[in-house]
Amino acid sequence: MGMFRSPGAIAFHVGPLTIRWYGVLMATAILVGFWLADRAAKREGVSADKLLNAGQWAIIAGLVGARIYEVIFNWDYYGQHPWKIPAVWEGGLAIHGGLIAGILTGLWVARREGLPIRRSLDIVAPSIAIGQAIGRWGNFFNEEAFGTPTDLPWRLYISPQNRPLQYAGNEYFHPTFLYESLWDALVFLALLGARRRLADRPSAVFYLYIGLYSVGRFLIESIRVDSFWVGSFRVPQLASLVGIALALGGLFFAWTGRKIAA
Repeated sequence: MGMFRSPGAIAFHVGPLTIRWYGVLMATAILVGFWLADRAAKREGVSADKLLNAGQWAIIAGLVGARIYEVIFNWDYYGQHPWKIPAVWEGGLAIHGGLIAGILTGLWVARREGLPIRRSLDIVAPSIAIGQAIGRWGNFFNEEAFGTPTDLPWRLYISPQNRPLQYAGNEYFHPTFLYESLWDALVFLALLGARRRLADRPSAVFYLYIGLYSVGRFLIESIRVDSFWVGSFRVPQLASLVGIALALGGLFFAWTGRKIAA
């Protein structure tokens, strides 16, 4: 597959500094997520300062992990253009790499801070989901993360320079970034509803997030044109299957484990 990285749509300029929409939306996603987590932590009686400190390190690690994941599976491009590796404003952050690095780092910091791990995971799960829903719109401005050609009424026009070589003659594509954004927003609402009902089942909300996100990503990935492949398998779908299995195991553990007082 041919690959081209757009320099990223410009939002505005601040003197000599160029601010791109991808960065604006990423920053918005992080701020909204932190705000929600702060409110939830205070409501749950968990130290918001310690939780947000763990969240800050998780975000940093997540961004690095997402970029490394992207670079590894697109080495045929980045190996020929190594100066593009740090150019995150052009897009190219793989969510699975970000989730793995971010969650593991966040857990490590949270444990050092003495936070209740399972309750903390439940607090941050909705923040992760809504952050993904917002962040996906960066793909719209960069004209990336779209699907196969379509004539559906909500089709998305893609500029010629951003089309894969095999679809150079097509103009309109599935807006898979939109599908995932809407799915993540629905997951966010589902988690908010579940958090109160599952208050006595610590970590259940977090594993519900993992499971719901993985199901949606598995289905949406089947029509994306920029998937990472290992042989005849799409890597994101394999990762989603692992996520579904992890979620089922985690939910079983949360449901059969000892309850805590609500």
